[in-house]
Amino acid sequence: MNLIAPTITMTIIISLTMSAIKPKMAKNTLMLLFTLSLIPVNHMLNNNSELTVSSTPMITMATENINISITLDTLSLLFIPVALFITWSITEFSTWYMSTDPDNNKFISYLLTFLIAMMLIITANNMYQLFIGWEAVGIMSFLLIGWWHGRQDANSAALQAIIYNRIGDIGLIVATAWLMTKSSMNIQELLNQYETTSLIPMMGLLAAATGKSAQFGLHPWLPSAMEGPTPVSALLHSSTMVVAGIFLLIRLHPMLNNKTMMTMSLILGATTTMFAAASASTHLDIKKIIALSTTSQLGLMMTMIGLNQPTLAFLHMVTHSFFKALLFLCSGSFIHNLNNEQDIRMMGGLMNTSPMTASFLVIANLSLMGMPFLSGFYSKDTIIETMMNSHTNSWTITITLVATVLSAFYSTQIIITALTGYPRITINNHKEMKNILYPLTRLMTASILAGYMMKISTLQTTSTITMPKTIKLTALIAMMVGIALSKDISYMTNQSKPHKLNVLYTLFNQMAFFNIPHRAITMGTLKMSQQASTELVDLWTLESWGPKGLSNSLIHTIHLSTQQKNLIKNYMTTFTMTVMISLILMAPKWS
Repeated sequence: MNLIAPTITMTIIISLTMSAIKPKMAKNTLMLLFTLSLIPVNHMLNNNSELTVSSTPMITMATENINISITLDTLSLLFIPVALFITWSITEFSTWYMSTDPDNNKFISYLLTFLIAMMLIITANNMYQLFIGWEAVGIMSFLLIGWWHGRQDANSAALQAIIYNRIGDIGLIVATAWLMTKSSMNIQELLNQYETTSLIPMMGLLAAATGKSAQFGLHPWLPSAMEGPTPVSALLHSSTMVVAGIFLLIRLHPMLNNKTMMTMSLILGATTTMFAAASASTHLDIKKIIALSTTSQLGLMMTMIGLNQPTLAFLHMVTHSFFKALLFLCSGSFIHNLNNEQDIRMMGGLMNTSPMTASFLVIANLSLMGMPFLSGFYSKDTIIETMMNSHTNSWTITITLVATVLSAFYSTQIIITALTGYPRITINNHKEMKNILYPLTRLMTASILAGYMMKISTLQTTSTITMPKTIKLTALIAMMVGIALSKDISYMTNQSKPHKLNVLYTLFNQMAFFNIPHRAITMGTLKMSQQASTELVDLWTLESWGPKGLSNSLIHTIHLSTQQKNLIKNYMTTFTMTVMISLILMAPKWS
């Protein structure tokens, strides 16, 4: 049994590379690999074992032996099937969504390369492998977000994503350099001596996770990334890229056991959750609303890391992957049917034109809200209950409950505005073909059952908490309040005239004006450099190489050819004085 897991992992990587030739072949390979990847999961759930496979050293140094090392433990063995299942569904959906794209095969190859890069992060047992996978997902996100590179916005979004990630990557490089000099590159060895870890690598890892998982401060790139095709958004936000930052902290969590680090993670996560949920409530682009909801859920995972509950963060990461992929694919189906219209105000009556997709969207939104017995409920509700168990987290729990209300608010807003009422735009309605319905049905089934299946696994190891019924129902009450608010505001503002936006609305809509500094700094730098270069060219280059240069080059020639120095005043003065002296000297003779 121990030989099955590494064999499957290597088969996954080789098969994905080979199957990138044809979309249909890629879909079938992913389906087969998903089925195979469930075999070691069954063994792991029964025995809770861990397996490490290492190659012989490829590079031998005085302090480190660099080799390929794969670890298959609870985290990697559970997340590999999730990533394969979601990529399988997205690949099948892409064969319809990107059918008119001339580079459809290349697009599927990029998606599979993205998956392989995430596999590297998941299974890495040393920091070198992890760093290679980390950079690879960044490069692939750049290529996929800027897929329609003929559009200026897509290019800007791709650059924004890579630059924000490079800022975070500085933290990972610093942490890796520190570990290289003070500790070990091997993650197993590293976690055995974590008591000696200082704050430097911890802060580096937190910065890396902040950049990759779009926490508050480095968050603007995630909504901008919606310029890419919808399948890219679905893959980016569910099982690759953005969860890599949280996965890094979960993997190295024993190393982060420090009060300062935990407090910072807690504050950062809670702020991100509330801010992103408030921002999503002010947006009208369906893809940006769902993108900001991802940031909000990532903040929730960061909060759990701050509360020393990495298992719960991982549980939410798994359940969130399914309903987030489903939300994006449903919205992609609607956008395709509405001739690329993304504004929810322009939608309406989609429940009648695309009933199956609309039903799936409702289920995904309910799961995101935390509706009881859907997958989101099992992780989100447990997270809120865990926060309730401590008196010191009153600020965090308040912020999280506000975010829960807002999550229900914007999710209900999508359902009411987009699905009900009457069509507000000409619909180019496509039949709900099997290429659309099969992947959506699979993801919908997972969005319903994943939480329950994880509940009976070894993931939920938190102790049973005894609490009053009111506190137990707090998450449910918050969700109901959000739904009621959304419904009331929708009916109250349905017929109202356009009005000037208030400051608070603009603050959240413009992502706390984080876009302004990087625009202002960029423009300021460009203007300063343009002015400096222009002045240098005018005052220095042209002046010294032009008139002054020519005159200076001629001076020596003039001096050689004549004594004439062009000093007219001096010449006239000398001439006048000579004449005067001559006259004075000649005066006695004349007399």
